[in-house]
Amino acid sequence: MSQVEERTARALLRRLAVEQSESRVPSIVAAIVRDGEPVWFGARGQAGGAAPTADTQYRLGSITKSMVAVVVMRLRDEGLLDLLDPVGGHVPGTPFDGVTIAQLLSHTGGLTAEPPTDWWERTPGLGAEELFARIGPSEAKHRPGRTLHYSNVGYALLGRLIAKHRGTGWYEALRHEVLEPLGMTRTTPRPLAPHATGYAVHPWADAVLEEPEHDHGAMGPAGQLWSSAADLGRWAAFLCGETGGVLSPQTLAEMGEVAVVADGDTWVSGFGLGLQMARIEGRRLTGHGGSMPGFLSGVWAQAGAGTGVLFLANTTSGVRFQLLNELLDILDEHEPRLPQEWRPVAADPALLALTGLWHWGPTPFHLRLQPDGKLLLTAVANSSRGSRFVPQADGTWLGLDGYYAGETLRVGADHLDLNTFILTREPYQPGTPIPGGIAGEWHA
Repeated sequence: MSQVEERTARALLRRLAVEQSESRVPSIVAAIVRDGEPVWFGARGQAGGAAPTADTQYRLGSITKSMVAVVVMRLRDEGLLDLLDPVGGHVPGTPFDGVTIAQLLSHTGGLTAEPPTDWWERTPGLGAEELFARIGPSEAKHRPGRTLHYSNVGYALLGRLIAKHRGTGWYEALRHEVLEPLGMTRTTPRPLAPHATGYAVHPWADAVLEEPEHDHGAMGPAGQLWSSAADLGRWAAFLCGETGGVLSPQTLAEMGEVAVVADGDTWVSGFGLGLQMARIEGRRLTGHGGSMPGFLSGVWAQAGAGTGVLFLANTTSGVRFQLLNELLDILDEHEPRLPQEWRPVAADPALLALTGLWHWGPTPFHLRLQPDGKLLLTAVANSSRGSRFVPQADGTWLGLDGYYAGETLRVGADHLDLNTFILTREPYQPGTPIPGGIAGEWHA
Protein backbone atom coordinates (compact mmCIF):
# COMPACT_ATOMS: atom_id res chain seq x y z
CA MET A 1 0.00 0.00 0.00
CA SER A 2 2.86 2.39 0.77
CA GLN A 3 3.59 4.98 -1.89
CA VAL A 4 5.64 7.34 0.23
CA GLU A 5 9.41 7.12 0.11
CA GLU A 6 11.13 4.58 2.35
CA ARG A 7 12.60 7.29 4.58
CA THR A 8 9.15 8.82 5.07
CA ALA A 9 7.55 5.45 5.76
CA ARG A 10 10.19 4.70 8.39
CA ALA A 11 9.60 8.00 10.17
CA LEU A 12 5.83 7.49 10.14
CA LEU A 13 6.15 3.93 11.43
CA ARG A 14 8.48 5.06 14.19
CA ARG A 15 5.94 7.64 15.40
CA LEU A 16 3.26 4.95 15.43
CA ALA A 17 5.58 2.55 17.26
CA VAL A 18 6.30 5.16 19.91
CA GLU A 19 2.56 5.60 20.44
CA GLN A 20 1.92 1.86 20.75
CA SER A 21 4.81 1.37 23.17
CA GLU A 22 4.54 4.45 25.38
CA SER A 23 0.73 4.46 25.54
CA ARG A 24 0.64 0.66 26.02
CA VAL A 25 -1.82 -0.08 23.22
CA PRO A 26 -2.49 -3.77 22.43
CA SER A 27 -2.61 -2.96 18.70
CA ILE A 28 -2.88 0.12 16.53
CA VAL A 29 -3.09 0.80 12.81
CA ALA A 30 -2.81 4.10 10.97
CA ALA A 31 -3.00 5.25 7.38
CA ILE A 32 -2.62 8.34 5.21
CA VAL A 33 -4.39 9.12 1.95
CA ARG A 34 -3.48 11.77 -0.61
CA ASP A 35 -5.62 12.81 -3.54
CA GLY A 36 -8.04 9.98 -2.86
CA GLU A 37 -5.41 7.22 -2.78
CA PRO A 38 -3.71 5.41 0.14
CA VAL A 39 -0.04 6.35 0.38
CA TRP A 40 0.98 4.80 3.71
CA PHE A 41 -0.22 2.15 6.14
CA GLY A 42 1.39 1.18 9.42
CA ALA A 43 0.60 -1.30 12.19
CA ARG A 44 2.04 -2.21 15.59
CA GLY A 45 1.06 -4.76 18.21
CA GLN A 46 -1.05 -7.86 17.82
CA ALA A 47 -4.75 -8.46 17.17
CA GLY A 48 -5.98 -12.05 17.45
CA GLY A 49 -2.42 -13.35 17.78
CA ALA A 50 -1.12 -11.70 14.61
CA ALA A 51 -0.06 -8.29 13.34
CA PRO A 52 -3.14 -6.34 12.24
CA THR A 53 -3.57 -5.58 8.56
CA ALA A 54 -5.40 -2.88 6.63
CA ASP A 55 -8.44 -5.20 6.59
CA THR A 56 -8.54 -5.86 10.36
CA GLN A 57 -11.73 -4.45 11.84
CA TYR A 58 -11.81 -2.16 14.87
CA ARG A 59 -14.74 -0.41 16.53
CA LEU A 60 -15.31 3.09 15.11
CA GLY A 61 -17.36 4.54 17.94
CA SER A 62 -18.58 8.05 17.20
CA ILE A 63 -17.15 8.20 13.68
CA THR A 64 -20.45 6.38 13.03
CA LYS A 65 -22.20 9.72 13.62
CA SER A 66 -20.55 11.39 10.63
CA MET A 67 -21.71 8.60 8.34
CA VAL A 68 -25.26 8.81 9.71
CA ALA A 69 -25.16 12.57 9.13
CA VAL A 70 -24.42 12.00 5.43
CA VAL A 71 -27.68 10.04 5.06
CA VAL A 72 -29.56 12.90 6.75
CA MET A 73 -28.02 15.37 4.33
CA ARG A 74 -29.05 13.16 1.42
CA LEU A 75 -32.63 13.29 2.71
CA ARG A 76 -32.34 17.08 2.78
CA ASP A 77 -30.97 17.22 -0.75
CA GLU A 78 -33.87 15.06 -1.94
CA GLY A 79 -36.33 17.55 -0.47
CA LEU A 80 -37.68 15.15 2.15
CA LEU A 81 -36.74 17.47 5.01
CA ASP A 82 -35.26 20.86 5.79
CA LEU A 83 -32.47 21.30 8.31
CA LEU A 84 -34.56 23.95 10.06
CA ASP A 85 -37.49 21.54 10.48
CA PRO A 86 -38.36 20.67 14.09
CA VAL A 87 -37.56 16.99 14.43
CA GLY A 88 -41.02 16.42 15.93
CA GLY A 89 -42.50 17.06 12.49
CA HIS A 90 -40.78 13.87 11.32
CA VAL A 91 -40.55 11.65 14.41
CA PRO A 92 -42.95 13.09 17.01
CA GLY A 93 -43.45 12.03 20.57
CA THR A 94 -40.26 13.02 22.41
CA PRO A 95 -39.56 16.00 24.70
CA PHE A 96 -37.35 17.31 21.90
CA ASP A 97 -40.02 17.85 19.24
CA GLY A 98 -39.04 21.51 18.81
CA VAL A 99 -35.32 20.85 18.31
CA THR A 100 -34.28 21.32 14.69
CA ILE A 101 -32.54 18.69 12.61
CA ALA A 102 -29.55 21.01 12.21
CA GLN A 103 -29.28 21.32 15.99
CA LEU A 104 -29.26 17.54 16.38
CA LEU A 105 -26.53 17.23 13.74
CA SER A 106 -24.36 19.89 15.40
CA HIS A 107 -24.95 18.88 19.05
CA THR A 108 -26.65 22.18 19.83
CA GLY A 109 -30.12 20.78 20.57
CA GLY A 110 -29.57 20.74 24.34
CA LEU A 111 -30.31 17.01 24.66
CA THR A 112 -28.79 14.86 27.36
CA ALA A 113 -25.47 13.30 26.45
CA GLU A 114 -26.40 9.74 27.46
CA PRO A 115 -29.71 7.82 27.51
CA PRO A 116 -31.53 7.10 30.82
CA THR A 117 -30.52 3.44 30.72
CA ASP A 118 -27.71 1.39 32.15
CA TRP A 119 -24.27 2.39 30.82
CA TRP A 120 -25.31 2.04 27.18
CA GLU A 121 -21.85 1.44 25.71
CA ARG A 122 -21.41 -1.72 27.83
CA THR A 123 -24.91 -3.24 27.72
CA PRO A 124 -27.31 -4.60 25.08
CA GLY A 125 -29.37 -1.84 23.50
CA LEU A 126 -33.09 -1.17 23.59
CA GLY A 127 -35.41 -0.82 20.62
CA ALA A 128 -36.47 2.66 19.58
CA GLU A 129 -39.92 2.52 21.15
CA GLU A 130 -38.64 1.35 24.51
CA LEU A 131 -35.69 3.74 24.51
CA PHE A 132 -37.68 6.88 23.71
CA ALA A 133 -40.47 5.89 26.10
CA ARG A 134 -37.90 6.28 28.89
CA ILE A 135 -36.83 9.76 27.81
CA GLY A 136 -38.67 12.50 29.66
CA PRO A 137 -38.48 16.30 29.91
CA SER A 138 -35.53 16.08 32.32
CA GLU A 139 -33.36 14.83 29.44
CA ALA A 140 -33.51 18.35 27.94
CA LYS A 141 -30.42 19.91 29.54
CA HIS A 142 -30.09 23.24 27.69
CA ARG A 143 -32.17 25.62 25.61
CA PRO A 144 -31.89 24.51 21.96
CA GLY A 145 -29.24 26.48 20.10
CA ARG A 146 -27.66 27.94 23.23
CA THR A 147 -24.47 25.91 23.51
CA LEU A 148 -22.52 22.88 22.36
CA HIS A 149 -23.60 19.87 24.40
CA TYR A 150 -22.49 16.58 22.84
CA SER A 151 -25.42 14.20 22.64
CA ASN A 152 -25.40 10.51 21.78
CA VAL A 153 -29.17 10.53 22.25
CA GLY A 154 -29.50 13.13 19.49
CA TYR A 155 -28.01 10.69 17.00
CA ALA A 156 -30.29 7.91 18.16
CA LEU A 157 -33.12 10.28 17.22
CA LEU A 158 -31.53 10.94 13.82
CA GLY A 159 -31.31 7.19 13.24
CA ARG A 160 -35.02 6.98 13.93
CA LEU A 161 -35.61 9.82 11.46
CA ILE A 162 -33.70 7.92 8.75
CA ALA A 163 -35.70 4.76 9.41
CA LYS A 164 -38.93 6.74 9.15
CA HIS A 165 -38.08 8.20 5.74
CA ARG A 166 -36.35 5.20 4.24
CA GLY A 167 -38.66 2.50 5.60
CA THR A 168 -35.66 0.46 6.68
CA GLY A 169 -33.08 0.43 9.46
CA TRP A 170 -30.51 3.22 9.69
CA TYR A 171 -27.66 0.85 8.87
CA GLU A 172 -29.39 -0.61 5.82
CA ALA A 173 -29.90 2.92 4.48
CA LEU A 174 -26.28 3.82 5.26
CA ARG A 175 -24.94 0.67 3.62
CA HIS A 176 -26.97 1.11 0.46
CA GLU A 177 -26.53 4.87 0.05
CA VAL A 178 -23.03 5.54 1.38
CA LEU A 179 -20.88 2.53 2.21
CA GLU A 180 -21.39 0.46 -0.92
CA PRO A 181 -20.97 3.39 -3.35
CA LEU A 182 -17.70 4.29 -1.59
CA GLY A 183 -16.45 0.69 -1.64
CA MET A 184 -16.52 0.39 2.16
CA THR A 185 -17.36 -3.32 2.28
CA ARG A 186 -15.67 -3.90 5.65
CA THR A 187 -17.78 -1.37 7.59
CA THR A 188 -20.44 -3.31 9.51
CA PRO A 189 -22.58 -3.06 12.66
CA ARG A 190 -21.00 -6.16 14.24
CA PRO A 191 -17.45 -7.48 13.93
CA LEU A 192 -16.39 -9.71 11.05
CA ALA A 193 -13.14 -11.67 11.06
CA PRO A 194 -10.41 -10.64 11.07
CA HIS A 195 -11.14 -8.18 13.86
CA ALA A 196 -9.45 -6.89 16.99
CA THR A 197 -10.78 -7.61 20.47
CA GLY A 198 -11.35 -4.57 22.63
CA TYR A 199 -9.30 -4.29 25.82
CA ALA A 200 -8.91 -2.09 28.86
CA VAL A 201 -5.27 -1.76 29.91
CA HIS A 202 -4.65 -1.74 33.67
CA PRO A 203 -3.48 1.74 34.73
CA TRP A 204 -0.77 0.43 37.07
CA ALA A 205 0.25 -2.86 35.45
CA ASP A 206 0.84 -4.28 31.98
CA ALA A 207 -2.31 -6.38 32.08
CA VAL A 208 -5.44 -6.23 29.94
CA LEU A 209 -9.14 -6.93 30.49
CA GLU A 210 -11.51 -7.77 27.64
CA GLU A 211 -14.30 -5.24 27.21
CA PRO A 212 -17.90 -6.23 26.31
CA GLU A 213 -19.38 -5.73 22.85
CA HIS A 214 -23.12 -5.66 22.07
CA ASP A 215 -25.74 -4.63 19.56
CA HIS A 216 -26.80 -1.23 20.90
CA GLY A 217 -30.21 -1.17 19.27
CA ALA A 218 -31.63 2.33 18.90
CA MET A 219 -28.38 3.84 20.19
CA GLY A 220 -26.47 2.25 17.30
CA PRO A 221 -26.27 5.45 15.20
CA ALA A 222 -24.21 7.00 18.00
CA GLY A 223 -21.35 4.49 17.78
CA GLN A 224 -22.20 0.99 16.56
CA LEU A 225 -19.99 0.54 13.50
CA TRP A 226 -16.82 -1.48 12.99
CA SER A 227 -14.42 -0.75 10.16
CA SER A 228 -10.90 -1.29 8.84
CA ALA A 229 -8.05 1.03 7.96
CA ALA A 230 -8.65 0.37 4.26
CA ASP A 231 -12.33 1.32 4.56
CA LEU A 232 -11.67 4.30 6.80
CA GLY A 233 -9.11 5.50 4.26
CA ARG A 234 -11.91 5.60 1.70
CA TRP A 235 -13.93 7.63 4.19
CA ALA A 236 -11.00 10.02 4.67
CA ALA A 237 -10.83 10.45 0.88
CA PHE A 238 -14.57 11.19 0.90
CA LEU A 239 -14.04 13.91 3.51
CA CYS A 240 -11.30 15.36 1.31
CA GLY A 241 -13.81 15.75 -1.50
CA GLU A 242 -13.74 12.40 -3.33
CA THR A 243 -17.49 12.04 -2.79
CA GLY A 244 -18.17 9.43 -5.46
CA GLY A 245 -21.61 10.87 -6.15
CA VAL A 246 -22.78 10.15 -2.59
CA LEU A 247 -23.04 13.88 -1.86
CA SER A 248 -22.54 16.98 -3.92
CA PRO A 249 -19.33 18.90 -3.16
CA GLN A 250 -21.50 21.80 -2.00
CA THR A 251 -23.32 19.66 0.57
CA LEU A 252 -20.07 18.18 1.89
CA ALA A 253 -18.68 21.70 2.23
CA GLU A 254 -21.83 22.71 4.12
CA MET A 255 -21.31 19.86 6.58
CA GLY A 256 -17.80 21.16 7.20
CA GLU A 257 -18.82 24.72 8.03
CA VAL A 258 -18.45 25.61 11.71
CA ALA A 259 -21.83 25.64 13.44
CA VAL A 260 -20.59 25.89 17.03
CA VAL A 261 -17.22 26.07 18.77
CA ALA A 262 -16.20 24.33 21.95
CA ASP A 263 -13.64 26.73 23.35
CA GLY A 264 -14.41 30.39 22.93
CA ASP A 265 -13.04 33.17 20.77
CA THR A 266 -9.74 31.56 19.76
CA TRP A 267 -11.37 28.25 18.96
CA VAL A 268 -9.44 25.10 18.15
CA SER A 269 -12.35 22.65 18.19
CA GLY A 270 -15.99 22.73 17.22
CA PHE A 271 -18.73 21.06 15.19
CA GLY A 272 -20.37 21.38 11.84
CA LEU A 273 -23.21 19.15 10.65
CA GLY A 274 -22.09 15.73 11.83
CA LEU A 275 -18.41 16.60 11.57
CA GLN A 276 -15.90 17.72 14.14
CA MET A 277 -13.61 20.66 13.35
CA ALA A 278 -10.11 21.37 14.61
CA ARG A 279 -7.49 24.04 14.04
CA ILE A 280 -4.09 22.64 14.93
CA GLU A 281 -0.79 24.38 14.19
CA GLY A 282 -2.15 26.15 11.15
CA ARG A 283 -4.13 23.21 9.80
CA ARG A 284 -7.90 23.30 9.39
CA LEU A 285 -9.07 19.70 9.89
CA THR A 286 -12.46 18.05 9.51
CA GLY A 287 -13.44 14.60 10.69
CA HIS A 288 -14.40 12.84 13.91
CA GLY A 289 -12.99 10.90 16.80
CA GLY A 290 -14.46 7.76 18.29
CA SER A 291 -14.36 5.76 21.49
CA MET A 292 -16.17 2.72 22.80
CA PRO A 293 -15.14 0.34 25.57
CA GLY A 294 -12.01 -1.30 24.22
CA PHE A 295 -11.53 0.95 21.21
CA LEU A 296 -10.31 4.38 20.11
CA SER A 297 -10.32 5.84 16.61
CA GLY A 298 -9.86 9.07 14.73
CA VAL A 299 -9.97 10.39 11.19
CA TRP A 300 -9.03 13.87 9.98
CA ALA A 301 -9.16 15.37 6.52
CA GLN A 302 -7.23 18.44 5.45
CA ALA A 303 -9.50 19.03 2.50
CA GLY A 304 -7.56 21.93 1.00
CA ALA A 305 -4.46 19.76 0.83
CA GLY A 306 -6.30 16.63 -0.28
CA THR A 307 -4.78 14.71 2.63
CA GLY A 308 -6.49 12.43 5.17
CA VAL A 309 -5.08 10.58 8.17
CA LEU A 310 -6.58 7.99 10.52
CA PHE A 311 -5.90 5.52 13.31
CA LEU A 312 -7.73 2.58 14.89
CA ALA A 313 -6.72 1.02 18.22
CA ASN A 314 -8.12 -1.63 20.56
CA THR A 315 -7.76 0.12 23.89
CA THR A 316 -10.29 1.96 26.05
CA SER A 317 -7.93 4.88 26.65
CA GLY A 318 -4.40 6.08 26.09
CA VAL A 319 -3.82 7.07 22.47
CA ARG A 320 -2.65 10.68 22.42
CA PHE A 321 -4.74 13.24 20.59
CA GLN A 322 -1.74 14.72 18.79
CA LEU A 323 -0.82 11.46 17.02
CA LEU A 324 -2.68 12.22 13.78
CA ASN A 325 -1.41 15.77 13.48
CA GLU A 326 2.16 14.60 14.09
CA LEU A 327 1.82 12.01 11.33
CA LEU A 328 0.79 14.85 9.02
CA ASP A 329 3.81 16.85 10.24
CA ILE A 330 6.12 14.00 9.26
CA LEU A 331 4.54 13.68 5.83
CA ASP A 332 4.78 17.42 5.18
CA GLU A 333 8.38 17.55 6.40
CA HIS A 334 9.60 14.62 4.33
CA GLU A 335 7.41 14.94 1.26
CA PRO A 336 5.92 18.43 1.03
CA ARG A 337 3.40 18.98 -1.71
CA LEU A 338 4.50 20.74 -4.84
CA PRO A 339 2.27 23.63 -5.88
CA GLN A 340 0.13 22.97 -8.90
CA GLU A 341 1.66 24.07 -12.17
CA TRP A 342 0.31 27.37 -13.43
CA ARG A 343 -1.18 27.16 -16.88
CA PRO A 344 -2.95 29.83 -18.94
CA VAL A 345 -6.71 29.56 -19.28
CA ALA A 346 -8.87 30.95 -22.09
CA ALA A 347 -10.92 33.91 -20.89
CA ASP A 348 -14.14 35.49 -22.12
CA PRO A 349 -13.23 39.03 -23.30
CA ALA A 350 -16.37 40.42 -21.63
CA LEU A 351 -15.22 39.00 -18.30
CA LEU A 352 -11.68 40.26 -18.79
CA ALA A 353 -13.14 43.73 -19.23
CA LEU A 354 -14.70 43.48 -15.76
CA THR A 355 -11.44 42.74 -13.98
CA GLY A 356 -9.25 45.24 -12.23
CA LEU A 357 -9.85 48.08 -9.80
CA TRP A 358 -13.33 49.00 -8.52
CA HIS A 359 -14.42 51.24 -5.66
CA TRP A 360 -17.15 50.86 -3.06
CA GLY A 361 -17.39 54.54 -2.25
CA PRO A 362 -13.78 55.47 -1.43
CA THR A 363 -12.75 51.87 -0.66
CA PRO A 364 -10.76 50.15 -3.44
CA PHE A 365 -11.40 46.52 -4.42
CA HIS A 366 -9.80 44.17 -6.91
CA LEU A 367 -11.96 42.00 -9.14
CA ARG A 368 -10.17 38.97 -10.54
CA LEU A 369 -11.24 36.27 -12.97
CA GLN A 370 -10.54 32.79 -11.56
CA PRO A 371 -9.43 29.81 -13.70
CA ASP A 372 -12.78 28.11 -13.05
CA GLY A 373 -14.76 31.08 -14.39
CA LYS A 374 -15.73 32.54 -11.01
CA LEU A 375 -15.13 36.18 -10.09
CA LEU A 376 -13.17 36.98 -6.94
CA LEU A 377 -13.77 40.34 -5.22
CA THR A 378 -11.20 41.31 -2.59
CA ALA A 379 -10.46 44.56 -0.79
CA VAL A 380 -7.12 46.16 -1.51
CA ALA A 381 -6.68 46.61 2.25
CA ASN A 382 -8.51 46.74 5.58
CA SER A 383 -11.89 45.27 4.67
CA SER A 384 -13.45 41.85 5.10
CA ARG A 385 -16.14 42.44 2.48
CA GLY A 386 -14.98 40.04 -0.18
CA SER A 387 -16.45 37.01 -1.87
CA ARG A 388 -16.30 34.65 -4.82
CA PHE A 389 -19.14 34.88 -7.33
CA VAL A 390 -20.49 32.23 -9.68
CA PRO A 391 -22.45 33.07 -12.85
CA GLN A 392 -26.21 32.47 -12.94
CA ALA A 393 -28.46 31.68 -15.92
CA ASP A 394 -30.10 35.13 -15.77
CA GLY A 395 -26.78 36.96 -16.20
CA THR A 396 -26.32 37.81 -12.51
CA TRP A 397 -23.62 36.48 -10.21
CA LEU A 398 -24.21 34.69 -6.88
CA GLY A 399 -21.92 35.21 -3.88
CA LEU A 400 -20.47 31.95 -2.55
CA ASP A 401 -18.70 32.95 0.65
CA GLY A 402 -17.59 35.80 2.86
CA TYR A 403 -19.77 38.83 3.53
CA TYR A 404 -21.68 38.48 0.27
CA ALA A 405 -22.47 34.75 0.49
CA GLY A 406 -25.90 34.24 -1.09
CA GLU A 407 -26.11 37.84 -2.34
CA THR A 408 -26.50 38.93 -5.97
CA LEU A 409 -24.04 40.88 -8.09
CA ARG A 410 -25.43 42.63 -11.17
CA VAL A 411 -23.17 44.04 -13.89
CA GLY A 412 -24.15 47.44 -15.28
CA ALA A 413 -22.70 49.39 -18.20
CA ASP A 414 -20.26 51.31 -15.98
CA HIS A 415 -20.87 49.99 -12.49
CA LEU A 416 -21.48 46.91 -10.36
CA ASP A 417 -24.62 46.60 -8.22
CA LEU A 418 -23.82 44.34 -5.28
CA ASN A 419 -27.05 43.92 -3.33
CA THR A 420 -27.77 47.71 -3.64
CA PHE A 421 -24.13 48.76 -3.04
CA ILE A 422 -22.76 50.45 -6.17
CA LEU A 423 -19.13 49.84 -7.14
CA THR A 424 -17.55 52.21 -9.69
CA ARG A 425 -14.20 52.45 -11.47
CA GLU A 426 -13.42 55.75 -9.72
CA PRO A 427 -14.42 56.66 -6.15
CA TYR A 428 -18.05 57.89 -6.32
CA GLN A 429 -17.74 58.18 -10.08
CA PRO A 430 -19.98 60.94 -11.55
CA GLY A 431 -22.65 59.77 -13.94
CA THR A 432 -23.20 56.42 -12.23
CA PRO A 433 -26.40 55.54 -10.34
CA ILE A 434 -25.11 56.06 -6.80
CA PRO A 435 -27.99 56.14 -4.29
CA GLY A 436 -28.05 59.41 -2.38
CA GLY A 437 -26.34 61.28 -5.21
CA ILE A 438 -22.97 63.01 -5.21
CA ALA A 439 -22.79 66.36 -3.42
CA GLY A 440 -20.29 68.51 -5.31
CA GLU A 441 -16.68 67.57 -6.00
CA TRP A 442 -13.74 66.29 -3.99
CA HIS A 443 -12.16 69.24 -2.13
CA ALA A 444 -9.76 70.19 0.67
